[in-house]
Amino acid sequence: MSEILAENLSGKTVMGADGAELGMLYNVTMDLKTGSLQNLIVDPGESGPREAGFQRNDHGHFLVPVGNVQAVRDHIVVGR
Repeated sequence: MSEILAENLSGKTVMGADGAELGMLYNVTMDLKTGSLQNLIVDPGESGPREAGFQRNDHGHFLVPVGNVQAVRDHIVVGR
């Protein structure tokens, strides 16, 4: 994947590869020892899906493994 600045990801909509909207990108987690990115934290909002095939954190956000990211353009597209 090409290089993308984190500031360009802020506020992007996260969608499944099937076109279903999962929510808005809230944050990204990383391993502090290796510097590798781990998860996209996606806020499904009030009208978002209840289930998306991903784990949830204590705040109800989806934890999408970075390895599931398929494309980053106007939206972030992830495989489920």
